[in-house]
Amino acid sequence: MSKSSVLIFGKTNACRPGLSKCVRCVETVNGTTGEGLSLNIQERKQLAEEWIHQGKDKLDHVIIHVGALSLPESQELARHAAAIGASGIAVIAPFFFRPANKDELTAFLQKIASEAPEVPFYYYHIPSLTGVKIRVEELLDGIKEQIPTFQGVKFSDTDLLDLAQCINKNEREQFAFLYGVDEQLLSALAIGANGAVGSTYNYLGRKTNLMLQAFAKPDLALARKYQFLTGEFLNFVIKLGFGVAQTKAVMTFVSGIPMGPPRLPLVDASEEFIIKAKAKLDSIIWPDGD
Repeated sequence: MSKSSVLIFGKTNACRPGLSKCVRCVETVNGTTGEGLSLNIQERKQLAEEWIHQGKDKLDHVIIHVGALSLPESQELARHAAAIGASGIAVIAPFFFRPANKDELTAFLQKIASEAPEVPFYYYHIPSLTGVKIRVEELLDGIKEQIPTFQGVKFSDTDLLDLAQCINKNEREQFAFLYGVDEQLLSALAIGANGAVGSTYNYLGRKTNLMLQAFAKPDLALARKYQFLTGEFLNFVIKLGFGVAQTKAVMTFVSGIPMGPPRLPLVDASEEFIIKAKAKLDSIIWPDGD
């Protein structure tokens, strides 16, 4: 994975058509959109195995999220991911008994990474859900000495100053900085993010790819149009109440593939949400004419 690679890491259930050759097709399994933390260990293993099997010769990489509140469970999932041939593993910070500082978080991550010593390791930074607000810039200082397999971060936070400092200070390491706030992706690309992990790419993947192509030209005016229109849709559905269940509803009506119900405490999106969200998405006029 070179520093200049442009990657979209989709988060869920289908390899999206229409992506250009500059974009690698990668799936991250058992993350937020996949409700990984609501599944038991056996369910997570079964899902990981199925993705590895189904993704063979179709996906460039399959990265398995193995984070859990229980360290032994997370270690077990890491060993399992390595055994079935995962391209990488990712770990979220523990969020009930939380690490108080960089050293405690690094120690937790190291104990998991060491169970899969040949597998690339990624830290999943999402402080809005974990409450763990240790700056990634601080975490990365000397992390390769503690976790030799460390490859990068899924950065799901709006703190672009922290992201910029990470990129600026770690350019030589060629870490992957994969941005996870979809409505701000263009801003993250401008400061050097070299990838993205996001749920919207499951139903707006082609539009995001066109934005990436415009950014690469560079045609910033066109890239902004795509970003603004994505933001217009997200702003609309966020006001209606937008979470994992609603995301799955959008994915279902766009793809025609039933995503199934969420697991409690999440509940199904309402019919009112589905009707309004579909009407809004259909009303958007994209620069490519769709």
